[in-house]
Amino acid sequence: MDVKDGADLFPRSLPDNCVEYMLFLLDSALEPRSLLAELENVRKSALQLCAAIAKDYIWQRDCFQLQVKREKGLVFLHGTTDYGDSIEDEWLIVYILRTLTTTFQSLWVRVFDSDGEFLLVEAANVVPKWLSPEIDSNRAWIYQGKLQLLPLSASLGAKRPLSLVEAIDYIKLHPDALVHSPFIEAESFYRLENYPGNIKALMHHSLITIPRKLAYILHEQPAVIAPAIEAFYLRDPVVLKPLMETSPDLHFPPQDLVTVSAKFTKVLFAQVKSQQFTAPPLWSTIVKSAEDEVGPVSEQEQKTSARLELGMKVACSFEMLAANATKTDNRLAREFTILLEDVEEDGDKALPTDNDIASWPNANQEDNEAWLDINFEDFDNELQGRHRNKAERQNGFGDSKTQADLRKIVSRFEDFLNDETAGFEGAELEDMDHDNDSSDDDDGEGEANGDDESSEDEDRAVSFDEDQFDRMMREMMGFPPEDEASLPTATMQHGVRSNRFGGAKEEEASDEDEDEEEDDDIMRLAAQMEAELKGLGALRLDAKPERAKALGSTEGAVIKGKGKGIDQTDEESGDEEVDIDYNLAKNLLESFKSQAGLAGPAGNLLGMMGMTLPRDEDEEQEDEK
Repeated sequence: MDVKDGADLFPRSLPDNCVEYMLFLLDSALEPRSLLAELENVRKSALQLCAAIAKDYIWQRDCFQLQVKREKGLVFLHGTTDYGDSIEDEWLIVYILRTLTTTFQSLWVRVFDSDGEFLLVEAANVVPKWLSPEIDSNRAWIYQGKLQLLPLSASLGAKRPLSLVEAIDYIKLHPDALVHSPFIEAESFYRLENYPGNIKALMHHSLITIPRKLAYILHEQPAVIAPAIEAFYLRDPVVLKPLMETSPDLHFPPQDLVTVSAKFTKVLFAQVKSQQFTAPPLWSTIVKSAEDEVGPVSEQEQKTSARLELGMKVACSFEMLAANATKTDNRLAREFTILLEDVEEDGDKALPTDNDIASWPNANQEDNEAWLDINFEDFDNELQGRHRNKAERQNGFGDSKTQADLRKIVSRFEDFLNDETAGFEGAELEDMDHDNDSSDDDDGEGEANGDDESSEDEDRAVSFDEDQFDRMMREMMGFPPEDEASLPTATMQHGVRSNRFGGAKEEEASDEDEDEEEDDDIMRLAAQMEAELKGLGALRLDAKPERAKALGSTEGAVIKGKGKGIDQTDEESGDEEVDIDYNLAKNLLESFKSQAGLAGPAGNLLGMMGMTLPRDEDEEQEDEK
């Protein structure tokens, strides 16, 4: 890589799960001495905008923040936020910054994370081919609410990354030369379509039974629940040791319990709800007595037990946070320590009464937890774009955002397979996308020249039928063939044979008998493989029988019972498209899951299309239980 023009040879890497943002005021009419004052004005406006938009939002780790920074002769506003497991924190920051650029007309913003220019990653299927990840550094900017791209001419036509100084100088000299594509912008900002309304949808309220002291702290500082649950989620045996003692000195012992509505983000709630946690000795008696009640348990008793168990986890989370608050640099953790000391000094007289708790806003709010549950039937409905009832459109797995994401995966994969520009050698990649080890192959070029005759003979003997391969791939992935009439088996085998061994006439007569025996072996092997694949359903386009087996007898009974009240005409309409999408998504997810977190074909294909899937550890956790 050529770095003589200013690009960094060893660029500074950003920690994982962090987003970094830079704000520049590029106005030729702005005097240097007034730049600091104007930057401070932008900083205050940004913080006020954040407070207005995300007033009740709970950040996973760090919040949105800005400071004036000087680097390489540049003066700008800079911020870094650790968003942990909550990717929505990152997109909320993008929304705030984009909104800010519409207020200040000379404000240019660059935002990136540990994956690089993630805005371009989102638009990977529409960005120009020359804009590869190797050279996209400092080329994507937000200006007046629009996504602007620095062209290849910014690096004098060379395919290399730009340094920050180069990018700023080019914007100052050629502001009209930047590229704005509505298609790239739409893909890059796709996740921002539902903001700011999406902020409220990211929150979850749940009733929990906790000590009165903790209820008061959560009322005074709702955001402190984030570092507490993270301490619980990332706990180790050393942190658990004080809790597991028979006579521990706890800040929040299971005494004077009250039931209150606590506010979480959906990420935080899922983290604490999904954890298997054995109750400490002081809590075990109370939790066990609620679980071991004799006789039939009513629905209300089940809710009471669930609220107590969840409250036990939250109380233990704050115990772990209090034990390590002095060792962390988290601002909320330090504020929690100060508030806890004040409450313990004032004693019970500072705690709220039952009437006070009842008067709190949303004191009894409890949101539906259906969004935690996902099953195959809901998954199928998402791909079909159907909802059984109005409530499902608003809650659970059946929300519009999840449906759009799933259908987007399917459509991108279909576009990838239907790409007419790709030949039989596979997807076309830019020069910089090739493996660096390819240069090593050139060293053996001289040796390979000696085998030219044998290589040419092999090329003549083995040919490739691109149409046949495309047809077979469509059958395996669940797509219908371009011509609905399927190719007869005998014709297919004859075509493969004639294509594969079309050059056999040029061989010596003494080898003809041997070739015929080899042909017969290959035909028998092909027939055997085809029979096995058909037996397993790999070559079938109808997903109904296989789906019924996968769903199991229990879900089959449910579907059968429901079918009595459903119009058969509606169910049969559009079955072909539904089955194709279902097969494709099912095969993709199963292939990705089989990678076990490692690199593989499904992950690579989805990555090339700009899609990233989380790891699936549900079955592993169930096995451990």
